[in-house]
Amino acid sequence: MNDYEKQYFNTLLQIATERFVERAVQRSEGVENALHLLRTDPYGNGVWLDKFVDAFFEEFLLDNPAGSCFILQALSKRRYDPEQVLQQELTVEAIVEKMAKGVFEELLKQKAEEVLEQHAAFGG
Repeated sequence: MNDYEKQYFNTLLQIATERFVERAVQRSEGVENALHLLRTDPYGNGVWLDKFVDAFFEEFLLDNPAGSCFILQALSKRRYDPEQVLQQELTVEAIVEKMAKGVFEELLKQKAEEVLEQHAAFGG
């Protein structure tokens, strides 16, 4: 991955984290509630991590095989549970997209938790 691609990915991750955290705090009525919901039910009411990632991929034109491959290339060192895609028969395109969204969701959740912890600790 080239330096400009790494920079672009880092910018995308930063934008996604900022937007997700802001949305979670607003919908959960506070930092502590948002952090609790993110940890206990990231796909539940008020957080909807998967729906956020779907919308983010669409908005930033990542919801195609090339976009998914870009995300997978950027996160190629991360682990992925193959059971998530092996349980059903999918096209290669669907598998690549599911994998990209899965690893991106995991990283976004981690980054959002870090930001929310900082906000909770420092009142930001």
